[in-house]
Amino acid sequence: MDEVRPLIIGAGADYAPAKGVFSSGGVIAYPTETFYGLCVDPFNADAVERLYRLKGRPSASPIPLIIGEMPMLGLIAAEVPPQAVKLIERFWPGPLTIVLKAASSLPSAITAGTGTIAVRLSGSTWARKLSCELASPITSTSANPSGQKPPVTAEETARYFKDSIGLLIDGGVLKGTKGSTIVDASGSELKVIREGEIPSSGIFTS
Repeated sequence: MDEVRPLIIGAGADYAPAKGVFSSGGVIAYPTETFYGLCVDPFNADAVERLYRLKGRPSASPIPLIIGEMPMLGLIAAEVPPQAVKLIERFWPGPLTIVLKAASSLPSAITAGTGTIAVRLSGSTWARKLSCELASPITSTSANPSGQKPPVTAEETARYFKDSIGLLIDGGVLKGTKGSTIVDASGSELKVIREGEIPSSGIFTS
């Protein structure tokens, strides 16, 4: 018997099938500028918990988000301080994730109780397209079980999760580089949490 597979569409296809998966609390795998990621509705606590179980991700680890356009930032961030605005103007869209104080509407599961949320305006046109099609911020955790190698192809993603995901958007082979740089801008001073595509020296250059 053939293995059950998720619905697979090309990255350049109509993303309309994603709406039903998203609204029903399902999981979508999609290409970013680095690896394949997993998308659920960040405002659906049950969907977020399903994502944690699927990955085997510790509940103490917050899940970052991607936005498809700037107005979405107001849905998830309680405030955007001037130091964050400067980073946004310099590096978005691109591989920079910024930690901000979270809006009260976000489930505590997505923030792991930290009161903050990590977000980026992705450099991937496909990731932005998905977010815009769904008219919502989307989760952007890598599409692999915790401890496994993040996938750079749709085939690798499908092998990890098979029928546990409702839709897989095939963007071909991704570059699989360092991932995004993560900067905490929620406090009085900027802090680099993880150095990725953008070097730390670039963050603090005026």
